[in-house]
Amino acid sequence: MSKIKLIHRDSVIEGMSMPGGHYSHTVVADGLVFISGQLPINESGEPCTYLGFAEQTELAIKNVATALQAAQCDWRHVLKITAYITDVDNWPLFNKVYATYVGEFKPARTVVPVPALHFGALIEIEAIALRNGDSASR
Repeated sequence: MSKIKLIHRDSVIEGMSMPGGHYSHTVVADGLVFISGQLPINESGEPCTYLGFAEQTELAIKNVATALQAAQCDWRHVLKITAYITDVDNWPLFNKVYATYVGEFKPARTVVPVPALHFGALIEIEAIALRNGDSASR
């Protein structure tokens, strides 16, 4: 049977607010790390939907990075990213901001245009990573 570690809803991840719903930011099972969708929410738990798309993207990416750190991972461990954006016209800007954080490493990625996101956010990002001491291949 798989050993599952939840970085619980009631656990504090330094640099992140507590999850606002019935979920964990990070779940680890058999060396895989699942990061729940991260919205542009600051450390205090306030949605930063007043920011422009690029700034919301940066905040959501930073939240993913913080959740990865809590699972002893970084971008080199990421296998797959899924990003939900509310305006397909923002795809090139998402790509530009995303590349500045992920660098030359290119995990699998899906960008999904959606009609709306919680709090009126313009973007939400989730990730799957591999923890077992291995980095994903470049």
